[in-house]
Amino acid sequence: MVAVRGLVGLRPSPSEVARVTCPPYDVVKEGSPLWGRLFANDRSLVHVTLGATPKASLDELVARGALVPDDEPSFYVYEQRWSADGATHERVGVFVAVEVTDYAARQVIRHEKTFDDKVRGRVALARETAHNIGPVFLLTKASLDELFAVVRRGEPTYAFETDFGGGTDLHAVASRVWKVPAASAPGAGLVEALAPEALYIADGHHRYHAALKGGQTHALAYVTSGATILAYNRVLNGVRAFANVRGALPLEPAEAFTTPEKHSFRLYSREGCWTLRAKDVPSDVVGRLDCSILERELYGHLGLEHRHIVDPAHFDYYPASALDEMKAAVDAGRYELAIALHPVSPDELMAVADAGLDDPDVVMPEKSTFFSPKILTGLVLYRHDYHPR
Repeated sequence: MVAVRGLVGLRPSPSEVARVTCPPYDVVKEGSPLWGRLFANDRSLVHVTLGATPKASLDELVARGALVPDDEPSFYVYEQRWSADGATHERVGVFVAVEVTDYAARQVIRHEKTFDDKVRGRVALARETAHNIGPVFLLTKASLDELFAVVRRGEPTYAFETDFGGGTDLHAVASRVWKVPAASAPGAGLVEALAPEALYIADGHHRYHAALKGGQTHALAYVTSGATILAYNRVLNGVRAFANVRGALPLEPAEAFTTPEKHSFRLYSREGCWTLRAKDVPSDVVGRLDCSILERELYGHLGLEHRHIVDPAHFDYYPASALDEMKAAVDAGRYELAIALHPVSPDELMAVADAGLDDPDVVMPEKSTFFSPKILTGLVLYRHDYHPR
């Protein structure tokens, strides 16, 4: 049974929420224009998540009234609306304090491996600030739509549109947030609705693992049943040139560089555009993923090995919305080949996660999923507790 409870801690003053909130720490690249714009804002929580003096920066935001204490245990329903591909999109979830349990308990289920250096940094930040700053992004199979609809009829606690000057999928996203006291009827309904279903980590594995290893009883989490997984596309340079091996591949000419159907891949080079269809789709949950098929059926022709996947000299990665940017990278000669994939489905992700319960070596391949938009950091900061030593 999954256990959640209301959040206590800090949250932005309504007049400061647009200035305080920021993208997650792990999508802000040091030295980027976005980095510069965020650090130029003296109210931004980036000074806490990525700055040199996180505790002092947090205390300063409280002293200025940009962050205010809130000790009423509450959940926060969070609506995001954004425009893409000529349409308006929406996602609704809720911030909760989720009980931190070992993976063997099968309450919170992972699909990625974690790295100790990243975990140590998150443990240290949680201890120094006494708060969880950024949430773990969790998926649930529970039905929450009716509960969310009731809550969203009321007046939101926050309503604003982000303006980060570009450089992030959180720019120009309209956000509304409703506070739901845990003692209220909707709060009790949320606890009851979430209890029967395991939660799956979509994003934020290192945040959850840090809470587990750091000894927290609960962790800040965002829970939704409505997430869409986008394709995580790639541009690459082979050890062997694509032009030299193209004749050995069963390529079909394609009219345009677009997202392909399942178990096929759209390739673009300066010489043209093609479709490559999978020759073999195995039954195992990892092997049948398109990124696994691509590695087996194409990378070897290019002399690429698994170790190259995280080497920026050979690979870079783009969301499905950036097909034109991928083509530009190829046309400019930075990479020789762009590849568009069909997105992984939530069911595929959960199948891998479930299989990993019995075999910890079963995980999603690197760079296989992309969730967009991300979750804003700073809508609520959770003052967590630790297990007694």
